[in-house]
Amino acid sequence: MNRQKAFTLIELMIAVAIVGVLAAVAYPSYQNSVQKSRRADAQAALVELAGFMEQKFTEYNTYNVDLDGDSTTIGNDEADEFPFTTSPRSGGAFYNLSLSAVGSTTFTLQAVPVSGGPQANDDCGTMTLNQAGTKTTTGTAGCW
Repeated sequence: MNRQKAFTLIELMIAVAIVGVLAAVAYPSYQNSVQKSRRADAQAALVELAGFMEQKFTEYNTYNVDLDGDSTTIGNDEADEFPFTTSPRSGGAFYNLSLSAVGSTTFTLQAVPVSGGPQANDDCGTMTLNQAGTKTTTGTAGCW
């Protein structure tokens, strides 16, 4: 008589339990990595916008410039808009990018997590970058 070789129910349950434990450990780590990469993209966007502001300062000798003659500053109307205002530039936004506290020699850029989005619960919160290169967050220190 030939005896068939197969998995027993107990062996199958042990394999399923092992896969479940691995998934329970791996998924949060994966989510953390995805949040870090989205945060890094927003940080790169802030640095790129800071370069845009420095270019305008080089051209006009002030950060408080009006590009279309209607007495507003960069970022306050369509003609004075940044090259982009979300991170990432296309697809679903995880961060909204904005300019605030603009003066003739100062500016502050912000990356604010989209409300209700996947980065809304990010430990770093809102990230800011100013004309002096000072980087801050409203959340956990060390995000930059």
